[in-house]
Formats: sequence, C-alpha cells, structure tokens
Amino acid sequence: MLNICGVNLKNPVIAASGTFGFGGEYNEFYDVSKLGAICSKGITLNKKEGNEGIRIFETTGGILNSVGLQNPGVDHFIKVELPGMKKLGTVVIANLGGGTLKEYVEAAEKLSASDVDIVELNISCPNVKCGGMAFGIKSETAYKVVKAVRGKCSKPLMVKLSPNAEDIVDMACSCCKAGADSVSLVNTFKAMAVDIKSRKAVFDNVTAGLSGPAIKPIALRMVYEVSKAVDVPVVGIGGICSWEDAVEFIMAGASAVEVGSANFIKPDVCLDIIDGLEEYMAEENIEDLEEIRGII
Repeated sequence: MLNICGVNLKNPVIAASGTFGFGGEYNEFYDVSKLGAICSKGITLNKKEGNEGIRIFETTGGILNSVGLQNPGVDHFIKVELPGMKKLGTVVIANLGGGTLKEYVEAAEKLSASDVDIVELNISCPNVKCGGMAFGIKSETAYKVVKAVRGKCSKPLMVKLSPNAEDIVDMACSCCKAGADSVSLVNTFKAMAVDIKSRKAVFDNVTAGLSGPAIKPIALRMVYEVSKAVDVPVVGIGGICSWEDAVEFIMAGASAVEVGSANFIKPDVCLDIIDGLEEYMAEENIEDLEEIRGII
C-alpha cells in the first residue's frame, strides 16, 4: 500500500495512458483489480478522431506512435467509460489533454465533478494558440496551464511531463509551484522514421512519439534528477518492462511506476512486475519500498 496525491494504491504499478484503453479490454486477459491504478487513454474536452495514416511503427527497442489523441471526449468518458472503469476495482486516473488553455480548464472542471480518483494532466499536447508547440516545452507556459487547471480542479492533480522540455527539472518545479500534487515522467520522445522505398516519412505528421525500452536510460536519469528537486511524489515512466526496471526507477526516486509499451508485448506484464517486486522484497528483507526509494 502506498499513497500518491492523497490516494491509496495497493501497489506501485500503474497501467499507463494510451496503452490500456479504459481497462476493460485487458480485464479479459487478467483481473486488473490487482493493479495499483489504471490511467485512461488521453481525454480531451471534445471528441477527436486522431491522425490519418500509419499510427504505430515498430523500431529498434521501441515503438513510434502517432495516434493523435483519438478519444470520445470528456462528456462521453464520464457518462459511458468511467462507470466501467470504477467497477474494475482499482484507482482510476483520468489522463487529460487539450489544445488550448480554455479546453484544459473546461475539461478539468468536468472531471473534478466526476468519480475519477486522480487527474493526470498531459501537458505534452500541441498548443494550438502557439503554433503547435507543446504546453510542456517552456516552464512558464506549463506553469500557466497547471495554475489555471488547479483553480478549477479539486481532484488530486498529477502532471505528466514531456522529456522534450527545455529543462525537465525546472519544468517539474514550475508545475509544483503552480499546484501539482505529483508529477509523472516521461512522456514520449519526439522522433521519426523514414520509408526508404517511398522516400517519405512513415508518418503523415512526419514526427511521432518514441516509447519502449530504448528510452529507459534517459527516462531513468530524468526521474532521478526531478525526484531530487521536488517534494511531491514522482511517478516514473519510460521503457519499464520488468520488475527489475521498476526497482531501478524506485531507487532513482520514483514512488510508483507506469507501464506502457510493454503491455503490447505481454498483456499481463503488469502482474509479472507486481509479483517480481513482492518476491524481491521478500528475498531482500524489505518491508516497505520506502526503504529503497531514492537510495541512489
């Protein structure tokens, strides 16, 4: 049992946004109530159809995705998807995206009045008002959106940081000053792939988001640096595929971890990580993960 943002989780393993749907799909493979929490796929104020063309492309040690935040919109999520998620028997985290500050605030206000346990604010979304630059690149921009959302959201607020930020540590500190109860990092890295036969970029948008084992060492370093600089719980994300990976992130300072791309390789990988953590703790005579958190 651990506490993130004032919410009790039965264990530190969370299914990451965008890789777990709304939970019900994976519940056909195993009992997802055993997870510490489930993050919804990214939700925006209004329904989005997502990007055209190829959306997922495998690369060495990872995957590139250009889904484009396809989702049914916040009202549909609250009315149709959330009740089912709440029945899954674990903590529900709503991942919130947006293209403008107004969209973020309006959607956050709706989620605040819902039954979600935590709101994970995704500031890696393109800022339509600023020519497509993500809200999570410049610290001052991130501060403004977090501050505005905090003013309308009474739910515990976790902010998901982009590794493409100008300064990830300063970004984390700015978000905490603006009212974040926790930070999760990292989101995908901006990357691309080329089709040498067609002599074009694989994705219609040219660039896409890289996740998977390839990003783990960089994500681990960023979690380490951020956890030393902030006083709120840090949730580690990035290429976690095994319990050993999870232990590394916890030793680097993470209170919990989110597992993403690995779910596509082995749908019940989160159970393997939970079981592995329990066995490791028993073998090492660790009664509480706090004994090793941030030990590096």
